[in-house]
Amino acid sequence: MNITSDIKPITFLKNRAADVLQQINETHRPVIITQNGEPRAVLQDPESYENMRNAIGILKLMSQGEEDVKQGNVKSQEQLFRDIEKKIKA
Repeated sequence: MNITSDIKPITFLKNRAADVLQQINETHRPVIITQNGEPRAVLQDPESYENMRNAIGILKLMSQGEEDVKQGNVKSQEQLFRDIEKKIKA
């Protein structure tokens, strides 16, 4: 993968938007849009975007779990099941 082929100036996007969208949806690689030589936006296909958001969500949950373990905010498996059974019976 050569990222330089995925960097396009905004004028390219203006003139060839359909081609850019086709490239994004076929390759599933994002395209970086530049303005005055500076990166200004990233275009990405919806499936890749959703996958990225899901991955970030999982990473956040893992980070929160690690922090809970560090803080000692944990329960044994047996205690967890007892708590669940109590809530079900209530």
